[in-house]
Amino acid sequence: MAAPPQGMAAPPPDAAPGPEPATRSEESIALEGYYARVQAGLLDRGLLRTDSGGTDAPFTDTDLARNFRQIAFFEEYSSVGGQLVQKETESLLHRWEGPVRMEVTFGRAVDLETRARDGQAIAEYADRLARVTGHPIRQVSSGGNFHVFVLYEDERREIGPELRRIIPRLDDTAVATVENLPRSSYCLVFAWDPQNDGVYTKAVAVIRAEHPDLFRLSCIHEELAQGLGLANDSPFARPSIFNDDEEFGLLTTHDEMLLKMLFDKRLRPGMSADEARPIIDQMAAELAGGTS
Repeated sequence: MAAPPQGMAAPPPDAAPGPEPATRSEESIALEGYYARVQAGLLDRGLLRTDSGGTDAPFTDTDLARNFRQIAFFEEYSSVGGQLVQKETESLLHRWEGPVRMEVTFGRAVDLETRARDGQAIAEYADRLARVTGHPIRQVSSGGNFHVFVLYEDERREIGPELRRIIPRLDDTAVATVENLPRSSYCLVFAWDPQNDGVYTKAVAVIRAEHPDLFRLSCIHEELAQGLGLANDSPFARPSIFNDDEEFGLLTTHDEMLLKMLFDKRLRPGMSADEARPIIDQMAAELAGGTS
C-alpha cells in the first residue's frame, strides 16, 4: 500500500450524495475481480493480519527507534523526470501542527452499504488516531483539510481539476500520479507542506473502491497514518503496516508507538534524523523498554 511523498489534497468533482445506477466501466469491474483474488491470495498465505503481532512478532526499544528513523525521516517516493518513482530519499521530520479534519468523499458509483461501512470505519479510526497521538484529529462532513476519497477507476481518472482547485500550485506530476495510478498501487496519500518547514496543512488519500472490504480497510489504516507524517515503509518494521510485505493489514501496537513518537512535543517539524536521534532513543526506551 505504498504512498508517494508530500504534495497535495482534494475531493473528486463528481462526488454526489447518493450512488447513481451502474456507471462503472468494464475495466473497473475487472479490477474488482483482480483485487478480490489478490486479497484471497494474501489471506491464504496468512497475511493481512488484523492482530497486533503478539508473541510471534517481538520488538525491542532499539528496533522501535530504528524503525521510527527509517519511516519518519525518509520519503518512499521521489520525482524523477516528471514522474514519481519508488526511490527512498532522506527527509526532515514532517507532521501536522494544526487540527486534522478528515473529510470523506465517495465516488457516485459507490453503493450505500460501502459508504456506511467505510464512513464509520474512518470516523472510528480518526478517533483512535487522536487518542494515540494526543493530537486533534476527527472526521468532518465539510471543511476538511485531510480528504479521503473512495473512488472507482473512472472516477479517479477525472479527479485532476478538483486537485488543482484545492491546491492551485499542484504540479502536473502529482496529478498524473493520481489519475494514472497503476494496478500495482493499491492506494496512495499525499500531504502538503506549503512552507517547506515540515508542517503539513493538507492531505489527500485515494482508496480504490474496487477493493474487497478488508483490503480497503487496510488501505485506510495505512494511508491515513502515513498522511500524518510516517511517510516511508521499512522491511525491518514488524509488527507493522509500514512494511510492504502486507503481513499486517491494520494498525498495530508497534505502529501506535510510532505515532506517539511522531507527535511527541520533544520533536519538532523540520528536525533532521541526526538532530532527533537522542530524543528518539529516549522515547523508544520509554515506550518499549520492557518489550522483548
